Amino acid sequence: MERRIALPAGYRLGDVLTFHRRDQEAIAEQVTPQRLRKAVVLANTPVLLDIAFDGQSARCMAQADGGMTPAVQAAVEDALLNVLGLRIDPQPFMDLAAGDDVMGPLAQRQPGLRIVQSATVFEALTWAIIGQQINLAFAIALRRTFIQLADIRHSSGLWCYPDAAAAARLDVEALLARKFSRAKAETLLRFARMADGGELDLVVSERNPIGAISDALLAVKGIGPWTVNYGLLRGYGHADCSLHGDVAIRAALQALLGEDSKPDMRRTEQFLQRYAPHRTMAAAHLWASLSPKGDGNG
Repeated sequence: MERRIALPAGYRLGDVLTFHRRDQEAIAEQVTPQRLRKAVVLANTPVLLDIAFDGQSARCMAQADGGMTPAVQAAVEDALLNVLGLRIDPQPFMDLAAGDDVMGPLAQRQPGLRIVQSATVFEALTWAIIGQQINLAFAIALRRTFIQLADIRHSSGLWCYPDAAAAARLDVEALLARKFSRAKAETLLRFARMADGGELDLVVSERNPIGAISDALLAVKGIGPWTVNYGLLRGYGHADCSLHGDVAIRAALQALLGEDSKPDMRRTEQFLQRYAPHRTMAAAHLWASLSPKGDGNG
């Protein structure tokens, strides 16, 4: 499968590449200045997404081990929009913030900022579980372990980020032996097995709106509001996620307001509420304000 996707004016390619370049060992993602290759299981099939950037467009190729079925093709289309950061239009937030004394100047300093997503909802939520309450370097190492233990490789040689079925087959003891805490390992496998077994429906539909999915995730032992909101943001591209529990968001708000201490979660939630229904982009701009590159990759 091959297609070309037009990129919007002012597209910040560097942000996209930075997000997908996090693992320097590059077992599942290979990133160069003009190319992104990522392996992931889509519709039960190992798939390589190979994206070459050329000016204002992206030439996207997908190689599916086992054939490009309609289900795989649909999953590829979704994954491409996610990894390219094309789900959320940033302009409505920019319009909302234009006259705002606090976020307006910050947003104007970071034009074109977008939310880059994980390839799949499952990847976003498992990454949120893996990365919660630990430093980024350790989280990336655990993510790499998770991918390798799931043991699915594309014919290109890249390891695939697994789907729920592959993750559900893992053993808690194997994760514990590779530096996962028991709580994190049990939550990860509990989530994977519920998703694989149908107890958790992660597909948005008229009968299963995003609010119902959020409530179902919150009912899973070990999954809290931060994990859910991060998953909605990075997995679904939901435009109105409140990341008031995120330490980096609170640190950015402290700096923005010029205060001596971080605002608590309640005050942060109240602040972000001003930007509903575009709180996801508010979070992106706060994250970016902490980054030397201003890339919004919280």
